[in-house]
Amino acid sequence: MMGVVKNDVVKLFDTIKSYNDGTFYFDEKHVDATEYKGPIITSASVVRGVTSFAAVVSGKLNIPAEKILGLAKFFLGIGLPGSAKDCFNQIESLSFLENNRVFVPLILSLSSKVFSLTSKDQLKVEVTSVFGSAAPSLKVNLVQVLGSDSKVITSENKELQYDLDNNVHYLDIAPLKIDVGKYSIVFEISLQEPEQETVYATGGRNTESVIVTGLIKVDKAEIGISDNDAGAVESVQKLDLLKDTKVSLSANHLQKLCLSFQLTTPLGHTFKPHQVFLKLRHESKVEHLFVVPGSARQFKIVLDFLGLVEKFYYLSGRYDLELTVGDAVMENSFLRPLGHLELDLPDAPEKAPRPPAQAVDPFSKFGPKAEISHIFRAPEKRPPKELSLAFTGLTLLPFIGFLIGLVRLGVNLKNFPSLPGPAAFASLFHAGIGAVLMLYVLFWIKLDLFTTLKYLGFLGIFLVFVGHRALSYLSSVSTKQKTA
Repeated sequence: MMGVVKNDVVKLFDTIKSYNDGTFYFDEKHVDATEYKGPIITSASVVRGVTSFAAVVSGKLNIPAEKILGLAKFFLGIGLPGSAKDCFNQIESLSFLENNRVFVPLILSLSSKVFSLTSKDQLKVEVTSVFGSAAPSLKVNLVQVLGSDSKVITSENKELQYDLDNNVHYLDIAPLKIDVGKYSIVFEISLQEPEQETVYATGGRNTESVIVTGLIKVDKAEIGISDNDAGAVESVQKLDLLKDTKVSLSANHLQKLCLSFQLTTPLGHTFKPHQVFLKLRHESKVEHLFVVPGSARQFKIVLDFLGLVEKFYYLSGRYDLELTVGDAVMENSFLRPLGHLELDLPDAPEKAPRPPAQAVDPFSKFGPKAEISHIFRAPEKRPPKELSLAFTGLTLLPFIGFLIGLVRLGVNLKNFPSLPGPAAFASLFHAGIGAVLMLYVLFWIKLDLFTTLKYLGFLGIFLVFVGHRALSYLSSVSTKQKTA
């Protein structure tokens, strides 16, 4: 029965699916959307079952090593899954592949996929298990270098040197004589001990995509104005496109603008970047963009203003010139202002197209606003200071009369408590009333309404307490006198 299961496992791997990069995965037939599990769960289930079965069965399962390696590449290449369940299946499957009795996949990876000819970078290769454990003793050879069009650049077999301290294989790229661009490098991994070939899956040849960058030489740059009929350039000015150089040109609608330059790679080949644009920006912010065509020798553009008057909306005046040259492998890509052009175009006819409305910057509303000029009205005329002081004195006359009355009539203290306790409460009650009067004065001079009300609330609670005790004493004394 175990033999039957072994054969079924082998047949199961006959149904495995693959991508062009050597990645393998299992997937269900998409019959019912509610029951469909997807390739991650399906592949994880197969890896879990096969590795668990191989751990208890005698002998070795007859499964191709490249398919086990392809499953490892699948789980490593999916990145971070979108759900926690898929993430668990991914990590669990990699843990099963890290150490199993079928084949332990060895993964070849580059420490960097971008190399600079200027910095003379080294090609560094690591070979580890899926979780980064050290691989057994092995050799890594560079077999081929293919261009972006699959053309063989070099097929010289070169063995990479091994750095034991950093556990990397390295090779200088300068002797390979490869220019800037995108390449596919083919590596071959071979185990040094033959008995390890039944334990580890190396995949034989591995292909990695790399980008080689460098400084592009820009020379023979010229700009000038020529006549429309003769074609002879009237004035030619040399340009240094790697520095800030500004030119001042003038032309009319019967002339042409000519711009040319050459781009050369570090190995002396003609370079064609992805982006080569010439922009003309009118002083009214209207922009015109032109693609600079390139040939086998140089990049050259000729703008015939006679045929461009409608495209330029018959706008005469100053145009700023700007050249853009850029590419992913060009370390010195630039966007360079070239200067300006004074262009004289004929007047626009009645039915000529109008320039498009310029887009409004959405952040302009957050910019500085215009200064607001405001003149406050003149303050109303106030009465003389002496008159104000006189009326203030009049408001104090009732209080002064009250004090005079007290002096004339005398103060009746017959009912003032004689015992220490009640006398203290009566004194505090009168002091509280004095504090309230002082608070009124402070409100008039210094305090605001809310502060005054806060202090008045505390004083009111104090007066209720001490006043109640004082009046209660007086009430009890009066009751005793009536009873006697």
